[in-house]
Amino acid sequence: MRDPRALFQSRYGSDAVTIPDATTPIIEHLLSHRSVRAYRPDPVSDDQLAAIVAAAQSAASSSNLHAWSVVAVRDPDRKAALAECAGGQAHVREAPLQLVWLADLARLHRVAERCGRPDEALDYTEMLLVGVIDAALAAQNAAVAAQSLGLSLVYIGGMRNQPEEVARILGLPPRVFAVFGMCVGYADESKPASVKPRPAQSVVLHHERYSLEQQDAPLAAYDDAMARFYESQNMNVRGTWSVHSSKRVAGPASLTGRDRLVEALHKLGFAMK
Repeated sequence: MRDPRALFQSRYGSDAVTIPDATTPIIEHLLSHRSVRAYRPDPVSDDQLAAIVAAAQSAASSSNLHAWSVVAVRDPDRKAALAECAGGQAHVREAPLQLVWLADLARLHRVAERCGRPDEALDYTEMLLVGVIDAALAAQNAAVAAQSLGLSLVYIGGMRNQPEEVARILGLPPRVFAVFGMCVGYADESKPASVKPRPAQSVVLHHERYSLEQQDAPLAAYDDAMARFYESQNMNVRGTWSVHSSKRVAGPASLTGRDRLVEALHKLGFAMK
């Protein structure tokens, strides 16, 4: 049985966090999420995958368009190729299952074509956003389902580093784009992962009107919380969370290839008018 107080304290990196009375086993399950990058070789079964995808398909879908798909990758060579696309991340190669979540407009193009109807709206940026949002909602449902089955995971944004190569490896047709990957498997208990703190709710929760000013003090406290986390995990992170994040948005070079994403999307069949 989980201790709600400990879960909230871990999630916010503070013993002073207010524990709300409104909590449930589902909320406690979500609070215990952690990104895992070390896995045992034990496979993820077909039954587990089917249950995970059913949960993903239970997420909301804009206008019931289902503008997403997912590719399940177990083949070692294909995982290794995807790992290289993602910057050489070893866990992409080593996790027993890699799920690559796709914004998929190819299906709608085919449906419209078979109905003999126009599909010019697929060329607009709004439809790409629909696919990306649908994929993200489905993936988060899948993540919660996987963790409820005793599995662990980590999202892989590095799938966007080389979009055309990922498309080639996975045989994606035009109008399909890999939004992110997801390593899935059983955590290697010899390399435990910890819950990473989040900023105070006042950073992300605004009442009636948005405020930047209200975020300054809690973000300073978050720098301190993350410094303690980095130290506890023996992570060699230079500077505060604020400095680390600033480096991440410094310029095109900090985007690890994703600065050319618009060009790549055009090549993959997205006009983005």
